[in-house]
Amino acid sequence: MKKVALLVTLFGMLIVFTGCQTAPVATPASAFESSKGNENYTNAPQQTAMEMPAEAPIYDAALSNGEIASEPLRLVIRNADLMIIVSNPASATQAIGRIAERLGGYVVNSNIWQSNYNGQEHPEGSVTVRVPAEKLNQALDEIKGLTNGSEGDVLNENISGQDVTKEYTDLNSRLTNLEDAEFQLRTIMDEAKKAEDVLNVFNQLNAYREQIEITKGQIQYYEEAAALSSISVQVRWKEVAEPVMIQKWSPGITASKAMQNLVDTMQSLADALIWLALLVLPVLLVLGIPILLVVWLVRKVNKRSQKKIGAQT
Repeated sequence: MKKVALLVTLFGMLIVFTGCQTAPVATPASAFESSKGNENYTNAPQQTAMEMPAEAPIYDAALSNGEIASEPLRLVIRNADLMIIVSNPASATQAIGRIAERLGGYVVNSNIWQSNYNGQEHPEGSVTVRVPAEKLNQALDEIKGLTNGSEGDVLNENISGQDVTKEYTDLNSRLTNLEDAEFQLRTIMDEAKKAEDVLNVFNQLNAYREQIEITKGQIQYYEEAAALSSISVQVRWKEVAEPVMIQKWSPGITASKAMQNLVDTMQSLADALIWLALLVLPVLLVLGIPILLVVWLVRKVNKRSQKKIGAQT
């Protein structure tokens, strides 16, 4: 029995000695810090996943496959200015409008007027049309096809492009924020119970609604401007736009023109004499005879009065 008790006592002392060599028991504070550290460690991957953009996995996968990630869709407004020479500006202006309508566009404005060049009236025109952006080059080719086909018939051609991708993206982001704010304000208004609070939220909703409509209008303008390209065309008459050609001197032609001018001058003089004989002289006779009679009577009366005065003196 003594041996058993001694063995039990030694075993208990061994247990106590072994327990003193182990780590101390964690206090409540240390246990809280330990659990907090484990919580941070556990949630760290989740926070990283939430902060990463949605396109990141696709972009990484594309790079791992050896492919280049596609760029965002760009919004470009393309317009064109054109000046052409035609034989009939009026019909060409109308033809440009028909080309735009056939390609799915429309006429913005069209003007035709008469200009004076060296004493001669001639037509000129200008027209502005809008066509689908993907058919801009086709429309330009068809408009240039209205000329006679020579290189000098296209006096000016200018195609311009304006990249509005940044402005368009900013407007969409602004619209999203405004709509989110509008939704939150509607939630607040539903929960508000005081009439004053409801009125204040209602006024703010109206202000946000106005900004939303303005932003949507700007977005729509960019979309329509990018979808339909504008083409402004000036149409000029061929006889006016053609450059002056220096011709060789020909004495025979000059003499012929001089003789023609001489004949024209003599004809003009003959015409003047005929007008004088048949129109001017009869008018002078009709008006001149009464005038001469009046003058003669006045002189006769004056002579008689002078004789009487002389006899009395």
